[in-house]
Amino acid sequence: MQTLRHSEQTLKTALISKNPVLVSQYEKLDVGEQRLMNEAFQPATELFGPITLHSQSDWITTHPEAPQDFEQFFSDPYRKTPSPEKRSIYIQPIGSLGNTRIISEEYVKWLKGYCEAFFYGLTVKLLEPIPVSATRCSFRVNDNTQNLQIHAGHILNFLKRKKPEDAFCVVGITMIDLYPRDSWNFVFGQASLTDGVGIFSFARYGSDFYSSYYGGKVKKLQKKSSSDYSVFDNYYIPEITSVLLLRSCKTLTHEIGHIFGLRHCQWLACLMQGSNHLEEADRRPLNLCPICLRKLQCAIGFNIVERYKVNGGQGRGHWALVRWIDDDSADTPGVTPKNSRADNVNLPKPVEAFKEWKEWIIKCLAVLQK
Repeated sequence: MQTLRHSEQTLKTALISKNPVLVSQYEKLDVGEQRLMNEAFQPATELFGPITLHSQSDWITTHPEAPQDFEQFFSDPYRKTPSPEKRSIYIQPIGSLGNTRIISEEYVKWLKGYCEAFFYGLTVKLLEPIPVSATRCSFRVNDNTQNLQIHAGHILNFLKRKKPEDAFCVVGITMIDLYPRDSWNFVFGQASLTDGVGIFSFARYGSDFYSSYYGGKVKKLQKKSSSDYSVFDNYYIPEITSVLLLRSCKTLTHEIGHIFGLRHCQWLACLMQGSNHLEEADRRPLNLCPICLRKLQCAIGFNIVERYKVNGGQGRGHWALVRWIDDDSADTPGVTPKNSRADNVNLPKPVEAFKEWKEWIIKCLAVLQK
């Protein structure tokens, strides 16, 4: 295992900059916010650790990229920022996302709530679910896994055409595996920063995806024509476990982060690190490091304390992060039921996997409110 550890001065410059205008901007932040962000370059911090590489197949080793500090983010002429007219994130479900309609609907609502908390200050809206056939995308059976895959780029084109007027971005979510081009095995997600669209698959986040008995395997694709999408009828959907929900939230916020102009993080352990495989994606924390947090705060303009914590559930703070974890979490089972007796059943949100992150947020709040 290799540890990527930057010097205190390198991290300080990446966060604050040496540009007098950006330094002045930083000094105008709330004292508590500065105290939390300064944890980035405190050698003894327990909140933000260095990046660890576990194998030669990890992202940073296989995809060399120039690191992006705050100044580079701030100065990027191509970066998209929400405007008063375009402050909505739209989520477009493609195909079923749960093994019953009610589970699918609840799961999408949980993701919507999480995005509202994470991108605090923006509105998140749900679009009506659509079948794969509506996108007119290409599809195939993966030679290695024998599971169905849909073409990510074609779906991005579809989302671009359907993008609402008030949208900052629109993101498609699906339980069907994705591929970006014929030569690639798969991709977790893909986004177009210039068009403000993204597509993300949670197929590989089910506990049985890599097992020999995975229910989504297709022995032979009998496609009569390129417009025959009947193979997706009653397609296999994994159970929505707490771990699958956590992985979904992580992927969704990582990829939307790219649409805001945040590149892959190479400073500290951070949600915005790249990942080549599931094990590496699981090692990424749910939180942004201070450098990426400052980037997102700059883009949206939220108050960090309000984003982490809500007092009394009033106003726009209703979906702050601790509140999202706490809502409906009492007596939560590990898995959503396979069959729902009635359409008005309120499924408890499976948040056991978020427990460690909630404890981390509480530590952050202690620093913010010291």
